[in-house]
Amino acid sequence: MLLLLPADPLDPRRVDEHFRAEGIAAREAGCLVGLVDHDALAAGRPDEAIVRLPEGDDDVVYRGWMLRSEDYRQLEERLAARGRHLRTSATAYRTAHELPGWFAALAPVTPESLWTHGPDLDELEDRCRALGPGPAVLRDYTKSLKHHWDEAAYIPDVADIPVARRVAGRFVELRGEDLVGGLVVRRFERFVSAEARTWWVDGECRLITAHPDTPEMMPPPPDLTDVAPRVAALGLPFVTVDMVLREDGAWRVVELGDGQVSDRPSSTAPEALVAVLRRPGGVVQGGGA
Repeated sequence: MLLLLPADPLDPRRVDEHFRAEGIAAREAGCLVGLVDHDALAAGRPDEAIVRLPEGDDDVVYRGWMLRSEDYRQLEERLAARGRHLRTSATAYRTAHELPGWFAALAPVTPESLWTHGPDLDELEDRCRALGPGPAVLRDYTKSLKHHWDEAAYIPDVADIPVARRVAGRFVELRGEDLVGGLVVRRFERFVSAEARTWWVDGECRLITAHPDTPEMMPPPPDLTDVAPRVAALGLPFVTVDMVLREDGAWRVVELGDGQVSDRPSSTAPEALVAVLRRPGGVVQGGGA
């Protein structure tokens, strides 16, 4: 495996500090480590993006900052031109990274959701009416603004169209050029546990950790009975699925994401993540540091 990590913006010869421990763990496990300039990719300069690409392994896994699907495809093309291939194709990345790609497969185990095809508030009104009365959470295809809960995330009742438009307008304003796709309204459900982040390789759950926002709050192991066949059916090589316990005792999917751009909680050792990426068998609980 070749682990492709972001270069440090201040010293492009080194791995970005946030991912440096994973780079060390990968090298100690006998993996190759390459470097990519994330800023060049995000700025539309893909020809400048590949900083270091060691000769050898063709199984390339990116671990880094979130990329737009279009930028990831540019990375895929530049690597292919040099005879290297990402384990996760650009098509698979988009499926995992953007909610419309995975929602249908997980619909029975995740909150009801409807979305627009852009930041159009009139179209959002139609989706609110279709969802029906009640509270909802707003996001775009890849991200919510839960740290701006009252002003740009939570809609107390989608039937109150002026309030829904106000929340959505603020969301669009705050996301700015970072907004991806359209606006998503998700039925609000009341949760009673910390989130668990489950890590899946080739359709199998290989690691269960805390969520990076609450690294010291490890919930009980989630029940994957209903989730596992649905994740496997997506056929994605490396994803995370964040799960949480609803007040009625049901485990619910908060989000599925591409594992390459999913943050590792500080309470999980980098060696644990590298180990499952190398595809040995068995499920690791916690992967404590």
